[in-house]
Amino acid sequence: MIPLTTPFFAAALALIAAFCWGAGDFTGGLATRRSDPFLTVFMSYSVGLAAMVIVALARGEKVTTPAALGWGALSGLSGMVGVGFLFRGFNTGRMGIVSPTSAMLATALPVVFEALTKGLPRELQLAGFGVALVGIWLISRPERLGGYPKGLGMALLAGIGFGGFFIGLGQVGGNVVFWPLAAGRAASVVVMAVFVLVTRRRVTLRQSPLKLFALAGLLDVGGNLFFLLAIQNGRLDVTAVLGSLYPAVTAVIAWWAIEERLTRFQVLGVAAAILAIVMITL
Repeated sequence: MIPLTTPFFAAALALIAAFCWGAGDFTGGLATRRSDPFLTVFMSYSVGLAAMVIVALARGEKVTTPAALGWGALSGLSGMVGVGFLFRGFNTGRMGIVSPTSAMLATALPVVFEALTKGLPRELQLAGFGVALVGIWLISRPERLGGYPKGLGMALLAGIGFGGFFIGLGQVGGNVVFWPLAAGRAASVVVMAVFVLVTRRRVTLRQSPLKLFALAGLLDVGGNLFFLLAIQNGRLDVTAVLGSLYPAVTAVIAWWAIEERLTRFQVLGVAAAILAIVMITL
């Protein structure tokens, strides 16, 4: 039997997180197309907050240190920004383009952070960075002369948010799981609620896809949970790049469920992105 503290176990947890996030992004993308990005994030995060608090209380997990809760809150806010821009990108562009583009930047930031704090990566990882840049270029090639794929700018901003989420969650440490994640969700929900009050934004649930909201929230909770467990059992850079495989899940589900099509260059770009993640991980 493989010990639960081995790098293999951490990698497996990160891949499970990638599956949950990829499926959640697809579900959230569908909800966004039937509602709006803000409401989708707000409702899915509210579901996630309720689920995390219930599980933490049921497990009897002790409330952790203020530092861990603070890092959890900061990572949650950064992730909220990432999800918001991601869903805006889904609302205007193709899931199979927006998702992998955001993942490339989300992958690079934690690796650079680890390089600055724990030393430079190996040669194969550096080569992976080059492949990642090629992948981003291929994905962002104009669909036609004079224009770039819709949602590309939103994808880049989402990648920055997700990169901050990975780095922040990596600072939590310890064996606590649910309370730091709940702190992140609570901070995000409070910020969004204040935004609604200050801007007097109209939020209505009439004819909203409530089931999609709930499913997206639960899948996101699962992804965050497995990713935090992966970080606690392995290196941040490795778990971050494996967790960033989620665009492949989103693209495959979008191709299977709603028959999204990609151009030849964009398919090559997605393949290069996945290859880059594998090279950085090895």
